[in-house]
Order: sequence, then structure tokens, then C-alpha cells
Amino acid sequence: MTGDGAYDVVVLGMGPGGEGVAGRLAEAGLGVAAVEAGLIGGECAYWGCVPSKMMVRAADLLAEARRVPGVAGSVRVTPAWAPVIDRITGEGTDDWSDADKAEHFESAGVEVVRGRGRITGPREVTVNGRRLRARRGIVVATGTTPAVPPIDGLEGTPYWTNRDAVVARRVPESLIVLGGGPVGCELAQVFARFGAQVTIVEGAGRLLPREEPEAGALLARVFAGERVETRIGVAVERVRHDDDTGFTLTLGDGRTLRAEHLLVATGRDIDLAAIGAGNAGLDEKARFVEVDERMRAADGVWAVGDVTGRGAYTHVAVYQGRIAARDILGEGGPAADYRAVPRVTFTDPEVGAVGLTEREAREAGVEVRVGFAALGDSARGWIHGPGHEGLVKLVEDARRGVLVGATSSGPAGGEVLGALVVAVQNEIPTARLRHMMYAYPTFHRAVEDALETLDHRQPDINT
Repeated sequence: MTGDGAYDVVVLGMGPGGEGVAGRLAEAGLGVAAVEAGLIGGECAYWGCVPSKMMVRAADLLAEARRVPGVAGSVRVTPAWAPVIDRITGEGTDDWSDADKAEHFESAGVEVVRGRGRITGPREVTVNGRRLRARRGIVVATGTTPAVPPIDGLEGTPYWTNRDAVVARRVPESLIVLGGGPVGCELAQVFARFGAQVTIVEGAGRLLPREEPEAGALLARVFAGERVETRIGVAVERVRHDDDTGFTLTLGDGRTLRAEHLLVATGRDIDLAAIGAGNAGLDEKARFVEVDERMRAADGVWAVGDVTGRGAYTHVAVYQGRIAARDILGEGGPAADYRAVPRVTFTDPEVGAVGLTEREAREAGVEVRVGFAALGDSARGWIHGPGHEGLVKLVEDARRGVLVGATSSGPAGGEVLGALVVAVQNEIPTARLRHMMYAYPTFHRAVEDALETLDHRQPDINT
């Protein structure tokens, strides 16, 4: 269809959140137009979660093989990048084609409109000169783009973002990663394990600044043994690039770093003006779209995913999409609850976290008590052998005797986190958690060890 059209709902952006909304509304019989300038599935499917975790899996296999000596015999490990990029190109992204996804949505009754959509009025989106009118409203699910800091000399150089990293046809000899958050840490470890000399530069005082300091310190120790140098608490003053020598970074302390490639992993940006958010009654200068507990942003406008400022987590986008769809359909149901948002950095060791950090809890006025256990002190740690580094940290609201946050780092940190998510979400008393049985010998037994270090008198579990 090439002319103007009227629909019940126009979904602007077809990442995981937009996909969920469009599919659910079409299933319920509504007329839906889905506008997408790139690929259906968005960043996660083609440049984020899926390809990067395929890279992580390959790098982890190399690390495990290198741990064989002294435990199970001997082995020679020869890294090869070609199988990694071949898997990503083939089974991971279908050579960056969304034809199957588009066919799926079209067959479900969703009209897929290709192009960069812009809100041009109340309940109206224009794409390539074509106006799409929405009787019920618009769902904004436009996601984010890589943030590029305003560093002298950076603009115009062939730096990488995560998108370039996951399509790289070879591993560089050396790599500087600007940013020590989840993306920077994951990709730094991957390229180091495939042979690159890697340096991470992070302006904050530690790696993973969003997480507990113990987790960042743990990663720094592990990285030190894996050809990954970390420069923390220092800013980059200037960037220069030369075709022969690569990148040269001048740091705030006057020192310089040189590498063949530079990966910029300093967060994500949202450009609300570009999508015409002001024409829908939204603040175009805001950092993100403010939504209520039903994902409503304004009259006839819902928003889901990264654009709401709830973090670049696919599971949050999907969760919000379900809520928005129910609201549009008038179905009610539970409102959004972000007390127990899980997040996992897929380094080795993995760093899983949920809820508040110790610092966030204290800043919120919580009377905090902390429990801590190192995996290396557990039976599972010494049975596991090399690669057992990890920890569990619990943040308790001492007045109520419930967990408000937790961190699980280790070989299965993201999986152990599941039990802690349930505990935080459902406010299970720590007394009950201490009374549970924890299978032996598992990594999640460290939760029991951490509970034992909570320094307060436990109430009766039946109260």
C-alpha cells in the first residue's frame, strides 16, 4: 500500500518491545501499522544481544579449553575468528535480513511500513510522505543509538561502535575500548581471548559503574590475567587517527595510548526531536519518554523499551510491551513494577544483578545490611577449579527483613540470579531464605553463605 491509511494503532519502531505490541494487537483483531527504518527485531537481534552473545560463547569455549591443563590433561588451543563471524552471519542474523520476520507480521495482519517515521500530529505518523493515522494511538518504540562523546578529534575517524564490532571480519592486533560498562567489558574480553591486546578506558572509578564496586574489582582482577589492561578514573582528552599507525588517545593524565582500532562503548542516545515527539505532546528535549505504570506517555501515546529510560534490556521492552498492549485493549492486569529488574553482564565471570545496589539503597534512605560470600570459599569453588571466580552480595532492608537488591557473579552468575530475582520481587523474608535448603554442591549455595553474614537477629520465619 502506498497511499495514506487509517489504523487502530501505529507502532513506531519494531525492536523487541514494538514487535510484542504489534503482534498482540493484531492477534486481538486491531488494524496495526508497524513502521521500521531498519530491521525488524532491532538492535538486540542484529547488533546487540544475539550476535554479541554468540561471540561471548565462542570466547568462553576458548577460555575453558585453556583451563584443561592441570585439571584434565593437555590441549592446544588455536583461536579462529572465521567460524564466529560465519555463525553470526548465518544462523545468528540470516545475513542481516529480516525477510522472515516481515513475512510473519504481514501474515498476522500487521502492515509493515518501511522508512523513517516521524510523528506529525496527534495520532499521526508520516513515513516517506505517507500519512498513517491511528484511531487509538501511537506506540513509540524507537530504541536508542550508540552514544558518541564529544572528544576532540573523534568525529570523522573510523572508530567502531558495537555494530562494527559484531561484523568485524578479523580480530585487530590491538584495541582500545572506550567505556567500561557491560558492552565494553563483554567485547573487550571477547577480542582479548581471540588474540587482541586490549585496553579499557573508563572515566568512572571502576568497571561496571552501575553495579556493586566488588563486581567491578573482580572483573579488573580477572582481566589483568587475560591481556586486558584497565585504565579507570581517567578521561580521554583527544583522539587522533592515522591510516598507518591507527588510533592515538591522549588521556587526562597526559599519557597516550595507541591501538589499531578504537571501540566506543559509552552508552546509548535517544533523539526525541528526530521522531517529532513534540507533535504528540512530549518533551523533545527530555532524556527519555516519561511513562506511567501503564506505559502511557500522553493522550493517545504509549512508549516501550529503551526510549523510556529503563535501560537497554530486551526483557524490559518485552515486559513493557505486554503492559501497553493490555492497556490499549482495555484488559487491565498488573501495572509496571521495576523493583526487581534483572540485568546480566555476560563476561566471564558473569555479573548478574537485581534491584538496588548498596549505594542506591542507602541513598533511598533504606536501613541497609549487607551479606557477602566469595565463590572461591565454597566447596563448589574448589571443585570447579580454574575459572571459579565470583561472589554473591545481598542488600537487605533491615527494618523489613527483605532483600531490595542482590549481585551474583560467577561461572553461572546470570542463572543463580533467578532465585534472587524471585526473592526481591516477592519480598520473601530473609529469615525464610535462610531456612531454605540449597543443593550441594552448587554455585547458588553461596546465597546461603551470604545470608549467614547478614548481621542482625533473624525474626521468626512464621511471623
